[in-house]
Amino acid sequence: MSYGPAIRPWIPSPIAWSVRIVTPDATEPAARLDGLEDAALVALAVDGHPDAFDAIVVRHRRSVYQVCYRFVNNHEDAADLAQEAFVRAWRGLARFKGESALSTWLYRIAVNACLTRVSAKVPDTEPIGDSDRFEDAGAERPGAALARAERARAVRRAIQALPPRQRATLILRTYHELPHQQIAQIFGTSVGAVKANFFHALGNLRKILGSEP
Repeated sequence: MSYGPAIRPWIPSPIAWSVRIVTPDATEPAARLDGLEDAALVALAVDGHPDAFDAIVVRHRRSVYQVCYRFVNNHEDAADLAQEAFVRAWRGLARFKGESALSTWLYRIAVNACLTRVSAKVPDTEPIGDSDRFEDAGAERPGAALARAERARAVRRAIQALPPRQRATLILRTYHELPHQQIAQIFGTSVGAVKANFFHALGNLRKILGSEP
């Protein structure tokens, strides 16, 4: 059974990630669609042009994968979740009415996919590159790199221990730097609820880190 363009994630390194889109019946290379706005790509995809959805995936794959990875802290699971998010997006694209940005809609799908997968596996403690925003990346003294790596692992463990919605809110606000209004659209809630959730997430994070040995 086919669900549209074949989305094939591959992980060439512990950090890099991409998606290969295979559209054997494509009549126009997706690269030619790069200059179109998201709304135009959605309209083309809904109208039966799979290349347009290819272009959507290429444009948004990095941010979708990153939110999945920071939620599950595991590259294999994150790749699966990102693929699942894009498959869900393909299936539901005709229902996207443009009431929010396409990126917001894709974030919502990715977060929902993560929330349904939460606690499925014990999270790993792989490094996530430059995303440890709680750390100072200044000049390092002997042993400082090891201490910083240990601290980064502690932060990731603490984030994994947060309640799922607090975890997602913290990731979207801190790592992806989304405004409260956009996060509220992702969760379908109020800005006030997002701010409260973020406040509680930070408080719980500090408590967890404070209890670390």
